[in-house]
Amino acid sequence: MAMYLLNRLTYPQRLFVWLLAYSVLLVGSFVVFQYHREKVFKGDEINTKLQLINTYILTELEEGYEPAAISLKEFYPLDNIRMSIISDSGHIVYDNALETLPGTNHLGREEIKQALKSGTGYSVRRQSESDGNYYFYSAKRGDSGFIVRTAIPYSVSLSTLLQADYGFLWVMGIITAVMCVLGYFATRRVGLHIQRLNKFAENVENGGKISDVEPFPHDELGEISNHIVRLYAKLQKANHDRELEHRAAMHEQMEKERIKKQLTNNINHELKTPVASIRICVETLLSHKNMSEEQTNLFLRRSLLNTERLERLLADVALITRMDDGKDSIIKEYVNLSDIIDSVVIDRQLTAESKGMVIENGIDREIKIYGNPSLLESVFYNLIDNAIAYSGGSKIRLGIEYCLNDKIVLSVSDNGCGIPPEHLERVFERFYRIDKGRSRAAGGTGLGLSIVKNAVKIHGGNIVAENLRTGGLSFRITLPKHTVGTGRDE
Repeated sequence: MAMYLLNRLTYPQRLFVWLLAYSVLLVGSFVVFQYHREKVFKGDEINTKLQLINTYILTELEEGYEPAAISLKEFYPLDNIRMSIISDSGHIVYDNALETLPGTNHLGREEIKQALKSGTGYSVRRQSESDGNYYFYSAKRGDSGFIVRTAIPYSVSLSTLLQADYGFLWVMGIITAVMCVLGYFATRRVGLHIQRLNKFAENVENGGKISDVEPFPHDELGEISNHIVRLYAKLQKANHDRELEHRAAMHEQMEKERIKKQLTNNINHELKTPVASIRICVETLLSHKNMSEEQTNLFLRRSLLNTERLERLLADVALITRMDDGKDSIIKEYVNLSDIIDSVVIDRQLTAESKGMVIENGIDREIKIYGNPSLLESVFYNLIDNAIAYSGGSKIRLGIEYCLNDKIVLSVSDNGCGIPPEHLERVFERFYRIDKGRSRAAGGTGLGLSIVKNAVKIHGGNIVAENLRTGGLSFRITLPKHTVGTGRDE
């Protein structure tokens, strides 16, 4: 009902109602907070005075005075002070207002609990079970274990003293009224301008001429939003899309040219070493025909190793070129990624064992994604081969970090030496090597991790490398997925 009545109001009126409600809520919250704070402050002030009396009583008791001999008349204007001495077991051993001491235990009283916990405590208004009157209690624990408690009757004068200053409430009420009056004029003016702007926006959207627009009439804020948003959203979206397309086309073209130039230079450099080595071996064999069979086999094996290296390099270059130039022509289908990973792990297990390493496959569920089987296979072949060749560890582990409805995050990690942090951002660059001599000695082409990154990117994912705190290197692969089969953990 309230919302119905509110919607029947004009926009300036609704704006004023909301501003009024906000002002009342803000001022009301501040008044409640200040009122409570002032009462607590006054309670603390009275407690401070009574704590001075408690300290005086404890001092007198320590000097050997009997409780009945301690006079409290000098503590004016506090009069009718009730003094109680309570043992650490909670029983009253002296009370100047009672002829017969009660046998009830006082450990549950609020001021006693506070005094036992922090040394002092007080209770603003509580009825005494002994005489039925209401008191303000203040307690303090002495070094001997006894608790001295003083109390003053909760009379009309004390109640008035503890009350907050109502003059503050009047001041805040006046301030609220002034805010409402100023808010009314401010919201009324803003509301009229917005209504006129709404009509102006409607005319512009309908193709009307600005000169033909009548003086801005009344309308609603919702219509303002609709018209202005539609008008400017169309213009901004068209300009934004056109600018993005132009930038993307220019960036893609420049990136292709840069990558091709870099790839050509790197290939030329990488081909020199194996070709030169093969040439030296062949020339040596031709010029030393009487060479022993053992030496001949040595040069032939060197030639074969360099030939194999050339084959791997050409195969990797062909794959990189295919991914760069034929992204749209790469055929994708729904594949079981778990089966692909199992096949790669089985295939590389013997190679890992020959290096003293073990491959642990922690992917124990069926994962179906939309992708290219050969490219996905190359991702895990290259990551495992990279760990075998360069990690220096004893274990390689593949696992699932987490699996959501729309994506899955896999990891390939080892317990080796890791890599220096400054190289983490560049390990996916083509022909980038941390230790060039060691990489070539291991037979690497320098394109493996670049192939991995491009293959993951083609599938709409991303990959990052990071050193583990426990030692070793981890590659985290994020891939989008469309369907997920049921597995043991799901």
